[in-house]
Amino acid sequence: MVNGKFFPAMVQQQIREKLATLDEAKTTMLMGSEWKNPVVGFLLAFFLGNLGVDRFWLGNNGLGVAKLLTCGGAGIWLLIDLFTIFDRTKNFNYQKLMNFF
Repeated sequence: MVNGKFFPAMVQQQIREKLATLDEAKTTMLMGSEWKNPVVGFLLAFFLGNLGVDRFWLGNNGLGVAKLLTCGGAGIWLLIDLFTIFDRTKNFNYQKLMNFF
């Protein structure tokens, strides 16, 4: 799996099994999909986390606005997001992949 770094390690075997049973039309559609890179998410959280950009990037617009208005939860929310952004990005990619099935 070339894009394994974009998905949680514990579900990669399950993903392999589902990809083996995927029909050709969905395979073509899946190959055109772009996955969010966890490193990019970390950089967004590190440099623009007080503005909630990392939350907006993952589609959490409500939490992005809340984070923006509270300046990253006075910095506490920012620190939490720095440690969880990798897992949240991989889970976002996994949910996006599961929408194909």
